[in-house]
Amino acid sequence: MSFLCSWLLFAMMWWLVAFAHGDMDPSTENTLNSTKWTPCVTCVRSFTSAFLFSIEVQVTIGFGGRMMTEECPLAITVLILQNIVGLIINAVMLGCIFMKTAQAHRRAETLIFSRQAVIAVRNGKLCFMFRVGDLRKSMIISASVRIQVVRKTTTPEGEVIPIHQVDIPVDNPIESNNIFLVAPLIICHVIDKRSPLYDISASDLALQDLELIVILEGVVETTGITTQARTSYVAEEILWGHRFVPIVTEEEGVYAVDYSKFGNTVKVAAPRCSARELDEKPSILIQTLQKSELSHQNSLRKRNSMRRNNSIRRSNSMRRTNSSLIVPKVQFITPEGSQSASET
Repeated sequence: MSFLCSWLLFAMMWWLVAFAHGDMDPSTENTLNSTKWTPCVTCVRSFTSAFLFSIEVQVTIGFGGRMMTEECPLAITVLILQNIVGLIINAVMLGCIFMKTAQAHRRAETLIFSRQAVIAVRNGKLCFMFRVGDLRKSMIISASVRIQVVRKTTTPEGEVIPIHQVDIPVDNPIESNNIFLVAPLIICHVIDKRSPLYDISASDLALQDLELIVILEGVVETTGITTQARTSYVAEEILWGHRFVPIVTEEEGVYAVDYSKFGNTVKVAAPRCSARELDEKPSILIQTLQKSELSHQNSLRKRNSMRRNNSIRRSNSMRRTNSSLIVPKVQFITPEGSQSASET
């Protein structure tokens, strides 16, 4: 429609140029062979011929039957304008088609993040963790994860920075932040001295005005275009003392992923203090784990006792039902006083 509308528009302009110059007048046909009369565009006598000439100019076909002359400066201006408009339309059409075929934004929609992040103990350290996954079979090449903490800070000089961004490292055995996103992964950030979360405890987390922004970048395997997916976690979306449930299982040498449990978490033992206090007093972690083990044993004992009580109740109810099914013996006495030996 863009090309067709442009051809029709410039066909109307060429027709008006020819009409204004008098090329449409039938009386000029006898003077065309003379040297005194020169039309603006040769062989343009109607709107149909003007439309054909517009197509020839814009797509540079050039059949040779119609051509411009230097008689009309206005026609030269229209020719330059149509060439420029034709180039712009070509560029826009190619860009639209390329963006449609690439579909980078749709590829980013298949990269999912867990709705909530967690803070738990991993390898003896408090860690900030979230889960990321890819729903498509085609992989993301050179995928990398970056985490930024955005918070309001005040400098020692009293300057207030409303949006202060701090990059925090991601725990990765490789030196770079590249990940192999073949299955859902739990991205971990160790809360150490370099982390802005180092002095935050479980009670202080709810009072913090901060936001952790997660950025996942990679190259789409099919198109080679760089795509980016983003999410963020505020203080209310961070669960302290939780851990993500496992969703990858192996059955007969084949790995299966249960995306229905993608964001599910479970409570685990974790100290409520900050990472700084945990580094200064490592015994806090040992005490927390011991309390968790004791509570786990107590819960197991309660479950066992409840099972025993239920089994005892079931056995007693079975005995009662069996005793109720026993028919008592009945003795019949005749009027003469003799007892019958029939019993039921």
